[in-house]
Amino acid sequence: MSPEGKTLLNIIILGFGFMFMFTAFQTCGNIEQTVIKSFNSSEFHGSGYTSMSIIYGVFSASNLIAPSVVAVIGPQLSMFFSGLLYSGYIAMFIYPYTWSFYTASVFVGIGAAVLWTAQGNVLAINSTDSTIGRNSGIFWALLQFSLFFGNLYIYFAWHGHVHITDKDRQTVFISLTVISLVGCFLFFLIRKPDPEATRSESSEALPQTESSESASVAGSPGPSLCSQALDAFFKACKLLVTKEMLLLSISIAYTGLELTFYSGVYGTCIGAMTRFGQDAKSLIGVSGIFIGIGEILGGGVFGMLNKCNRFGRNPVVLLGLITHFVAFYLIFLNIASDAPLAPEEGTDLQAFITPSISVALLCSFLLGLGDSCFNTQLLSIIGFMFREESAPAFAVFKFIQSIMAALAFGYSNYLLLHWQLLILVLVGFLGSLSFFVAEWVVESRRRDSDYDSI
Repeated sequence: MSPEGKTLLNIIILGFGFMFMFTAFQTCGNIEQTVIKSFNSSEFHGSGYTSMSIIYGVFSASNLIAPSVVAVIGPQLSMFFSGLLYSGYIAMFIYPYTWSFYTASVFVGIGAAVLWTAQGNVLAINSTDSTIGRNSGIFWALLQFSLFFGNLYIYFAWHGHVHITDKDRQTVFISLTVISLVGCFLFFLIRKPDPEATRSESSEALPQTESSESASVAGSPGPSLCSQALDAFFKACKLLVTKEMLLLSISIAYTGLELTFYSGVYGTCIGAMTRFGQDAKSLIGVSGIFIGIGEILGGGVFGMLNKCNRFGRNPVVLLGLITHFVAFYLIFLNIASDAPLAPEEGTDLQAFITPSISVALLCSFLLGLGDSCFNTQLLSIIGFMFREESAPAFAVFKFIQSIMAALAFGYSNYLLLHWQLLILVLVGFLGSLSFFVAEWVVESRRRDSDYDSI
């Protein structure tokens, strides 16, 4: 197999591994608040929103040490052991206890930081300047198939169910645990890329500096594990305050807020709408499917556009902003304001229009499409700007994103729907503006480099 073929195969395997893992985890996150409301046990007093807030809070703090872990044991083992922590969290729902629920949330937060840092590292070292956009799109599309398959299963498993029984819950979460474990073991199929496959083009566009990350990706810790770990930590801290990362931080923060909304809050809102009838619970799965369709379409199309579009990343981000604003407005009209906080019985509060299932599912699709616009372009621009420091850069990306996701899951316990939508609109607008400036900086540097080479 050619070096280029090997790197592409690595990206595809990476995408399939994440697809299996997040078929389980994203489905779990989408339904867990609804499942928790249906528990018959008086000994359980947990909250799905609180759990997710803990996960993303620990996630954000752990991102500062994640590059050190990846540097010491390599991205392959990092992803495998992190995946086991995800599987443990999902398995906890088979026989849930409050203490195990929140303990597992802490461990998943730690595992998530290591997992996504290693993922960014693998994506960067298997890409060149010309393939980073394509590879980001391929990875994102494969990852988001998880929303399609997992939620399709939920729809058929819970169709017509007004109440989720213990047997329903156990059957679903045993299946999800097995699916998650399959994804963990797929990471062992990733192979070290040939150096010439990833450096031939980037060596012309970037300064001639030797990357220390390539050695860490191969799983070779080098002469001193301690020094590598400290070096990765300090690199992450330095990158956090660079001008480029500060420019991107608002748009990254927005992805954290809207991640919370589409992955946890919106599904709960749909399940709480008694005006959708007895199928409201199964509609959570259908909503997830439509989110996944939007994510897959966006990942595939925008990955290809990034390869051939002369206008750069800004048009894709602008499309994502418009798509999300349309979705937020329709959700504001179609869903009752107290839906995120409603009990299992649901809400009978009237929305501004007669609630429509079609409109609700259209909004699900738009949420997924807009999310893919932002995330594929952020993966692309970070992979390009910080190629030589990819693990620390992606750790900072997830650090900012997870802080905001933790904050959003925290306030989701208290804020009505219209206030949550207002926060998304304001941060989304500011984040898009800051991304446009960051892209302009990238293009200016590219033009300067081309001029100097003449």
